Amino acid sequence: MNPTYASKTQADTRKKLLVVEDDEGLQRQLKWAYDGYEVICASDRAGAVAALRAHEPDVVTLDLGLPPDPDGTDEGFALLAEILRLKPDTKIIVASGHGAPASALRAIALGAYDFYKKPVDIDELGLIVARAFQLHALEQENRRLDTHGDATVLGSTITAAPEMLKVAKAIERVSGTNVSVMLLGASGTGKELLARAVHERSGRKGAFVAINCAAIPENLLEAELFGHERGAFTGAVKTNVGKIELAEGGTLFLDEVGDTPLPLQVKLLRFIQERVIERIGGRVAIAVDTRIVCATHQDLETMIAAGSFREDLYYRLAEIIVAIPSLAERPGDAALLARHFVRRFASELNPQVNGLSPDALAAIDAHPWPGNIRELENRIKRAVIMADGRTISAEDLDLAAQPDGAPPPPINLRAAREVADRRAICSALSRAENNISNAAKLLGISRPTLYDLIKQYRLST
Repeated sequence: MNPTYASKTQADTRKKLLVVEDDEGLQRQLKWAYDGYEVICASDRAGAVAALRAHEPDVVTLDLGLPPDPDGTDEGFALLAEILRLKPDTKIIVASGHGAPASALRAIALGAYDFYKKPVDIDELGLIVARAFQLHALEQENRRLDTHGDATVLGSTITAAPEMLKVAKAIERVSGTNVSVMLLGASGTGKELLARAVHERSGRKGAFVAINCAAIPENLLEAELFGHERGAFTGAVKTNVGKIELAEGGTLFLDEVGDTPLPLQVKLLRFIQERVIERIGGRVAIAVDTRIVCATHQDLETMIAAGSFREDLYYRLAEIIVAIPSLAERPGDAALLARHFVRRFASELNPQVNGLSPDALAAIDAHPWPGNIRELENRIKRAVIMADGRTISAEDLDLAAQPDGAPPPPINLRAAREVADRRAICSALSRAENNISNAAKLLGISRPTLYDLIKQYRLST
């Protein structure tokens, strides 16, 4: 092989480091120290920008004291801003002896990766540079994984938690049948999203129609469900088709079905049994092929005992029951969903935001999320709008304080260890976007050990 070509090929594969420094002696020293990198040197702002465009380095060491004002910092800060504008993913390590504390704070606030005070200790700066390259490589891998989408099941449900994967399997099994499905879970757990998944996998050609039984006044709910004929009551100036008819050949989703008044429960039971309806004011029975999927956060069995919900209707609606875990019961999913919401809202509301800080991820993992996914989505949206920096912090999320209260202790040490292992593994997999190597590094174990634990606890990746 041609030696010149071999040398060029080797340089092309090495990591590129741009050194912006007007001291030629220090330039030579850094070139020698960073033998493992392809080092490009520049001594002023124009040269640095030209080198950035030509070589696209991943890491830059930048002396803030550049000509024509080597005793000041304005030229260095101007270059810092220009590098981040041209190549925002660049890791910039700023070095200066001019007003170091104030310069450090300002540089970090503007987006610098790290700060080092002169005189330069080559070995220590070398460690900072190595960490910057590692972080850049990890962020590149995360962006690559992002292009393949989130860890989704059922087409749109984002999860990596074993508890939700069981729910997804149950949904897939019942979707192709015509049985009625009842989804049980707290408010904000995604019941309507799962109801849509049932419909989309059912093969039914009709529409998916949703109605919230708790949001419509009792005297209007019957008309909304069954429709009415013209003149059936005051204000009925024309015939109205109800939600049940609109879902002909498709699926009707009855959200918060526990709030259906007792008189209407009787009429709903007749429809489910006979598959016919009569509009209010009508005399003709209308056959309707509509599948029912319902949801509630209430305890219907307690309501049955209290006489506020019909037992026969319950058994018609609950041919298949799917319990949806809360977000707190889905280890790792809060961080996974948070990343998804950051990407979604940042593109719409604040493009400078590109991720979550480590303290934000820790706070998200620790928070109990009583409002579930809806609460998480709202907090992320608010934080994206209000964030001043490139990453969202725990303070932006208003989650700086640790939550009060704790779950009951496990029954024994083995159970406690398993709970801790599962949570730690799921959290690490979520943070590493299911990259086994990176998750193992976060956990401080080898890849084979992590594979063994995933198999032992039957976790999904």
